[in-house]
Amino acid sequence: MQDEKQFEQLIMQYTQLKNGSEDISRMIDNEDFDNAITMIKSREKLFLSCKCMQKYLELTPVQQKELDKLVDEIRELEIKNIKKLEDGKDRVLAELKKSQKTQKIQQAYEFNADASGSIVNIKE
Repeated sequence: MQDEKQFEQLIMQYTQLKNGSEDISRMIDNEDFDNAITMIKSREKLFLSCKCMQKYLELTPVQQKELDKLVDEIRELEIKNIKKLEDGKDRVLAELKKSQKTQKIQQAYEFNADASGSIVNIKE
């Protein structure tokens, strides 16, 4: 009976983690990175709690299967969130490079008596 209640509590905590992953995904989509980072940091204690509870519970095969399914869902959500962040980082880097190139070209064509006669490397 005690193990059953602890298992229910464990499932509830993993469900909170899953819901948190979905919330973080929405925050990433809305580019609300500050709140996403705050939420990610606040979830660390919950992850550790789940890990400790799972270590000491003796689960039935049915319980283990249910738990594994939920953990796999969380893993998939987290991988999607990481992919979104990596894609966003790549877009920002591309925009930064484009902006830097544009800035170099603009600076090269600005009239500046000190820089007259300077050479611009267009390969950069």
